Amino acid sequence: MAGVVNLNKVRKAAARADKKRRADNNAAKYGLSKAEKSLAKLRTEKAVRRLDSKRRED
Repeated sequence: MAGVVNLNKVRKAAARADKKRRADNNAAKYGLSKAEKSLAKLRTEKAVRRLDSKRRED
């Protein structure tokens, strides 16, 4: 004979699993690749260096 199961917990666990699955799909679909992330990081670092080099020192 099966034990007692709290259906509310089962429903919430299924909802969490579905939400995680959808989040993973969206991350793969809309996220940036490693190359794109590194390129964006390099561009921001270059912009920061350029701004810092033009800073006035009074």
